[in-house]
Amino acid sequence: MSSTVSGKSGTWRNWAGNVTARPAREVSPASVEELSDVVRRAAEDGLRVKPVGTGHSFTAVAATDGVLVRPDLLTGIRRIDREGGTVTVEAGTPLKRLNVALAREGLSLTNMGDIMEQTVSGATSTGTHGTGRDSASIAAQIKGLELVTADGSVLTCSEKENPEVFAAARTGLGALGVISAITFAVEPIFLLSAREEPMSFDEVTSSFDELVTENEHFEFYWFPHTGNCNTKRNNRSAGPERPVGALRGFFEDEFLSNGVFQVASQVGRAVPATIPAIARISSRALSARTYTDIPYKVFTSPRRVRFTEMEYAVPRAALVETLRELKAMVDRSRLRVSFPVEVRTAPADDITLSTASGRDSAYIAVHMFRGTPYQAYFSAAEHIFTAHEGRPHWGKVHTRDAEYLAGAYPRFGEFTELRDRLDPERRFGNDYLRRVLGA
Repeated sequence: MSSTVSGKSGTWRNWAGNVTARPAREVSPASVEELSDVVRRAAEDGLRVKPVGTGHSFTAVAATDGVLVRPDLLTGIRRIDREGGTVTVEAGTPLKRLNVALAREGLSLTNMGDIMEQTVSGATSTGTHGTGRDSASIAAQIKGLELVTADGSVLTCSEKENPEVFAAARTGLGALGVISAITFAVEPIFLLSAREEPMSFDEVTSSFDELVTENEHFEFYWFPHTGNCNTKRNNRSAGPERPVGALRGFFEDEFLSNGVFQVASQVGRAVPATIPAIARISSRALSARTYTDIPYKVFTSPRRVRFTEMEYAVPRAALVETLRELKAMVDRSRLRVSFPVEVRTAPADDITLSTASGRDSAYIAVHMFRGTPYQAYFSAAEHIFTAHEGRPHWGKVHTRDAEYLAGAYPRFGEFTELRDRLDPERRFGNDYLRRVLGA
């Protein structure tokens, strides 16, 4: 057996440092057969099982006091089907490795989020998404799954095979089993032209529908304590390829967006009264630019400044009103918010517990610099989001429970009934799942 097993109960921490756990043991299976054996042994020992990726979730969705499964050895591409337009990858494959490997093969995902540090299974299980008028989350690009269930058996599912499991497990929160492999739809690699430019808050909100409709991918950041936004529009291009120059890329994406912003955030945390002035400077630091490159180099950006995040999906038609209420709340409060608010969109999908399930959605993400008290800001924001039928991102801070979520998701009961069938003893349960899914 080539897997690694640790009997020591070390402390696991997520990326943001706001969640910790002390598992009874950690394992790194090297094959689906070994993963099945891990689940069976855990059942014999009366332990729960949770897989953990890179820890980029801000909730305790992956925390466990039982067996922590690290997918470090379950990585790489299993097969590429060019005729069918799919690629099958091991569950622990980091998105950044997948993107690079696909590009070498002349292939790409259609859409992706703005970072690529997560594993493919962790990203899809919590509903990671980018922004898109027509193309949806990473999970919506899944064509098939391989899932190790509570008795250690291996279940394959797709639209034709175990379709009820496929509908739910694409964003399954780790509640239905441990994903061992994912088959994604891919397409021949293409070019995206990005246009980044500052706009005022009033200009963006008054023309939001038009900006979303006219662009394949539109997103923007609003800087609290200011009326300033930075916008980004990504659209397919026939070329030629014109990437960001190495010097400008380093200066803007590393030096300003990470290095200087890290220092500014530290100053703001130490002296909150400086934050509005810092926000005014930060919101004007980046100039307009356009560039054309392959998808992952346009969709994703380095994010080295650590933070805590809450994100809600609201009906797309409610975005402008919701965001204006958020701005009014910040303006009249004593809150000092150093991080910009991110806004993205996604079309409706058919995944049972996707935040875009059954409705066109817009996402509002609020952040606080790591180590800064965030509860008052997030609580006030959450009150606004829930008043507009908001659905919390499964991997980001929120206080919602099963009662609220059952009302927010028309197919919630479908998911919990499937969970009762696949995992009646809650082998894959933890405190977070008990809160959001019920007993």
